[in-house]
Amino acid sequence: MSRIEDLEAFLAIVEQGSLTAAAKRLGRPLQTVSRSLAMLEADVGVELVHRTTRRSMPSEAGESFYRRIKSAVEEIHDAREEAAQRRSEPSGVLRLGAPNLFAPRFLMPVIAGYMARYPEVEVDLDLSDAFVDLAGSGLDMVIRIGDLADSGLTGKRLGALRRVVFGAPSYFARFGRPTHPLELAEHGCVTRTGDERPGAWMFTIDGRARAVKVGGKLRTNSMNAIYAAVEQGLGLGYSPLWQIKHLIDAGKVELVLEDFEPAPVPIHALWLEGRTPSAKIRCFLDLLGEHLKLDQL
Repeated sequence: MSRIEDLEAFLAIVEQGSLTAAAKRLGRPLQTVSRSLAMLEADVGVELVHRTTRRSMPSEAGESFYRRIKSAVEEIHDAREEAAQRRSEPSGVLRLGAPNLFAPRFLMPVIAGYMARYPEVEVDLDLSDAFVDLAGSGLDMVIRIGDLADSGLTGKRLGALRRVVFGAPSYFARFGRPTHPLELAEHGCVTRTGDERPGAWMFTIDGRARAVKVGGKLRTNSMNAIYAAVEQGLGLGYSPLWQIKHLIDAGKVELVLEDFEPAPVPIHALWLEGRTPSAKIRCFLDLLGEHLKLDQL
């Protein structure tokens, strides 16, 4: 086994906290990872990892060794990626993370086109609304909706997503259409109980962001229930546009207060900072740009 593979095993053990988790992340047999660590420790002449039945923790020497070699190993990975990009066709497994509701409706057509164009590529799709740790998850790339706080990630902005107020034609026929957010106090609104600020909808009023308190007789912790309730004329709803576009296209709901929408929420494709995107990531990004028309959402 080459030295770089021994170093990769050591880094994975420290980051994952156990030999078993490191083997899973690297896609190697546990015995191979254990042998890699033993060979590395024999080479440097000091114990790098304290092993227990449950955890594997770096020794003091191991912590120092980890800090010194991590950037060097990443540089070697970058060199490998640059060489791999000379290949005309991407291959291997693309490990992709994305939000639960967004991926099936909007991302799956892109994945289908990607796999059809590059038959040597496999895709592992992990769906989660949490902001997962990209470095520790083993993912190659994630799609994130929301403002970014990660300093260790780089990526490509795919667009921004609108947040809208909507209602059924039957509701508007009975109660009329609000023309200003402050008029929502006179309307029934279906609110989500699980929100950080339940019953507070954001708008842009006089050029400034402002939360407007709303309420109604129906509350629920499920966005799907809100959509069903609004469709039945039980009140107005507030949602990302992309989640209800199919209802708009079908004529089941209509938008109001479009002139007062809050600032759109950004959406990005992200990968680890300092890494040159591999061929499989780069080609997927190209397809995202071609087929994901987020300016319409």
